[in-house]
Amino acid sequence: MTETREAPEGARSNVLTGPLRLVFVAATLAAVALSVNQLFNLRLFGIVVLEGRYLFLLAGIFLALAFLVFPPFRGAGRKSLRLDGALAVLALAVSGYFVWTAELSLEEGWEYAPPEAARWASLALWLLILEATRRAGGPVIFVIVVFFSLYPVFADRLPGPISGFSQPFWDAIPYHILSSESSFGIPMRAFGNLVIGFIVFGAALQHTGGGAFFNDLALALVGHLRGGPAKVAIFASGLMGSMSGSVISNVLTTGAVSIPAMKRSGFPARYAAGTEACASTGGVLMPPVMGTTAFVMASFLGRPYIEIAIAAAIPSALYYFGLFVQIDAYAARHDLKGLARAELPSLRRTLKEGWYYLFVFALLIVLMLVLRRETWAPFYATALLLAINQLSPRHRFSLDGFLGLIYAVGRALAELVAVLLGIGLIVGAFSATGLAGTLVNDLIFLAGGSTVMLLVMGAVTAFVFGMGMTVTACYIFLAVVLAPALVEAGLNVLAVHLFILYWGMVSYITPPVALGAFAAASLAGTRALSAGLEAMRLGSIIYFVPFFFVLNPALIGEGPPLDMVLTLAGAVAGIWLVGSGLQGYAAGFGRCREGPAWIAPRALLVAGGLFLAAPGGVLPGLGHLAMAGIGLALALPGLLVVRAKASRPQVA
Repeated sequence: MTETREAPEGARSNVLTGPLRLVFVAATLAAVALSVNQLFNLRLFGIVVLEGRYLFLLAGIFLALAFLVFPPFRGAGRKSLRLDGALAVLALAVSGYFVWTAELSLEEGWEYAPPEAARWASLALWLLILEATRRAGGPVIFVIVVFFSLYPVFADRLPGPISGFSQPFWDAIPYHILSSESSFGIPMRAFGNLVIGFIVFGAALQHTGGGAFFNDLALALVGHLRGGPAKVAIFASGLMGSMSGSVISNVLTTGAVSIPAMKRSGFPARYAAGTEACASTGGVLMPPVMGTTAFVMASFLGRPYIEIAIAAAIPSALYYFGLFVQIDAYAARHDLKGLARAELPSLRRTLKEGWYYLFVFALLIVLMLVLRRETWAPFYATALLLAINQLSPRHRFSLDGFLGLIYAVGRALAELVAVLLGIGLIVGAFSATGLAGTLVNDLIFLAGGSTVMLLVMGAVTAFVFGMGMTVTACYIFLAVVLAPALVEAGLNVLAVHLFILYWGMVSYITPPVALGAFAAASLAGTRALSAGLEAMRLGSIIYFVPFFFVLNPALIGEGPPLDMVLTLAGAVAGIWLVGSGLQGYAAGFGRCREGPAWIAPRALLVAGGLFLAAPGGVLPGLGHLAMAGIGLALALPGLLVVRAKASRPQVA
């Protein structure tokens, strides 16, 4: 029987079959069991594991799995099986050495003075991490990681702003592996203590029919409204994106249903692709789970994860509100109807068959919000989900289904570990050379002391790095390089880290890369660039909201209650105006006709909306009330012109 085959549709991972698949599943189960034993302090079989030893165990297992599931190059398939197997065994052996010597390493300070054997083992593990990062993360992130992991060796020879303390090669490599500041620092600690459980929960939700349930629920609730299928994409993709944490997988999962439905109801293919890309991108920014990046952020800031989720709630709601306004405006302007009731699933039947998804979701939120058990919450929720699933005839697991779930969990965890270990090398390089401290002053100097200019520089940097990295990798890099400079400029620390996260996501809907939009374009059968440009317009709020909340933390729930209410009201009104102007329809006022005569009124709506939503201080000498006044002065003439001259469709 074939042991491995290339995944369909040009995927960059193999699909393991036969005995090798069983080995993969068994190793994944062992790693998850190890995590449960560690996090719940069960001490099964009397096993008590030091944190360093625990992380080396996880690294060894998932590096080995990464070599099995990610080939050295596309199309390698079975041809590289012997090499992959040898690297997997080597990863287990080298990690096993550090597991065995973990206590001795801690007592004798090996990170600064390792014995000869530890030096060679460190070199081997460093090379394995680089290769795993290349396979799982791609060539761009590989080049960046290689450069920065070696940066301590030549840091003293670089020009002023990027120079730092240097170390000999044989000191730098053991430091990367043995210290708690590099590969096995904050990213891996966040993975071992928080992320594993939520990856397991997200996979369980998808494999037990959660995606189909949320799609049916959204169809039943809003499918009949004008532009219904597009509004369905917002709700379904938002909910599933929050669980899966992956824009691409969310597009390919929910988009397979939502995009054809949008096209059937009259949306152009490019518009359908852009809508799905924006909805899936926003899901990663939406609580309660927010992918894996929020957990790393919590570790960086030393704050409970729930504080991160609460802070992210308002910006993500504003983003989806802006997307909803534009879809509704487009549907109204083009007289697009919703789906016929006969085509829609029954709300009562949908809830009857899938009520337990909402119950499990509620349990997850209660455990995280009320009981503050972020570490335990996803495991309890997953256990309940799998138990109730067995009572559902429609989605009940078979043995093959269960093995498929564990395989999906192992693949996701292996990919994440390979990338996090590589990104950890960047964190370690900045720690070893002291560059993080000096770079802060240099960035502030380059910005000329202007906070807004520093934010623009940060946004551009985050966008550029977001094109070549995963969201988590981009965030970790910028949290070390850029965030300290923004905080030093007097900005709210939590708002700064969310700003970086948002701008790291922008590349998923912005050409020239726009991976989310391009994936949706393949499903919609349209040109990738057209889908990307449409996604930019539909998701335009994502470019502005981060500036709004970083300059006024009231939009992330930090500030006096009255200030939060007024700021949120201004943001909602402003976003409604921006969406109305972009799509040429203002609810309650009417729709714009085609032609150059309507450019000015629509431009006034967009400009007025931006002024109304923006916090004070964006422009020198203008406070929040002054900005709001200018916004109203610009928007009102535009609205009056639309009301006086536009043709108004019937309200859906």
